[in-house]
Amino acid sequence: MTTAETVLLIGALFLALLVIGNIGFSKLAERRNPPIGKFLKCDGVVLHYIDRGDPAAPCVVLLHGNGSMLQDFIISGLVDLLARNNRVVCFDRPGFGHSQRPRLRIWSAAAQAALLMKALDQLGVRDPVVLGHSWGAFVAIALGVRKDYPTRGVVLASGYYFPTGRLDVWLMSAPAIPLLGDLVSYTVAPIISWAILPGALRKIFAPRSVPPAFKNEFPTSLVLRPTQLRAAAEESALLIPTAAQLQSHYSTMGRRVQIFHGAEDRVIEVKQARDLHQALLRSDLHLVPNAGHMVTHADPAGIAEAVNSMTKS
Repeated sequence: MTTAETVLLIGALFLALLVIGNIGFSKLAERRNPPIGKFLKCDGVVLHYIDRGDPAAPCVVLLHGNGSMLQDFIISGLVDLLARNNRVVCFDRPGFGHSQRPRLRIWSAAAQAALLMKALDQLGVRDPVVLGHSWGAFVAIALGVRKDYPTRGVVLASGYYFPTGRLDVWLMSAPAIPLLGDLVSYTVAPIISWAILPGALRKIFAPRSVPPAFKNEFPTSLVLRPTQLRAAAEESALLIPTAAQLQSHYSTMGRRVQIFHGAEDRVIEVKQARDLHQALLRSDLHLVPNAGHMVTHADPAGIAEAVNSMTKS
């Protein structure tokens, strides 16, 4: 065996060990963080969700951001605050938490909205207030502009609404590349993500510190699974095209929209929120001082108050 062949063999064995190790890690993470809600099957996709509050009350639907899962809204206190006066339905969006993300579909905001519309119909939810955080704001908008599913209102938190140049988006999209992305997702991506995760959390919560409850209760190990890393990469790759696609719909949104954004957001500039406020026919803009991208943790009471104003109208 030549030196080159030996090196290739060692490299292949090393990659195989990484793949096996990451698959084992994923199984262990799922065992240690079992589902906390219920499941429904819709359009061939299994979705994990929680359903809290009074089933007869007006409904609020919560949609988390890229890379996250429904526990984010629980830890922030939003679920408990909203469940006092409303029915609250919160999904793991496709590919995140314990929800499936079939590979044969492009999971655009419109595709996710179409799936969730059918899921909500199964749950008997009509005319909800839809709240989306970060990438989830895209899905909330896509639901809000549908003509075949009425919504009572839309609340957008820390969203990205207009295309801009973002190098970070392309850097985070590598695991979404067909074939090569799978190799990356099951080998080095979990290790790299584990190394940069503490800094990433500090950035999204800045200028505030990461809340102790989030550190202790959020199932971080689920975020590092190859399948979820790939889903997150796909949504990173779709960020700019989705904003470009949806911006033509802003002027047609008839319902009042509540816009929340951290005044010191280091992930998505506050100008995005200001520009959306100008583009919409009816909207209220809430710039939360001393808050960053995780505005849902910085001002859950203010967001709950805005949602309740819609459910009571």
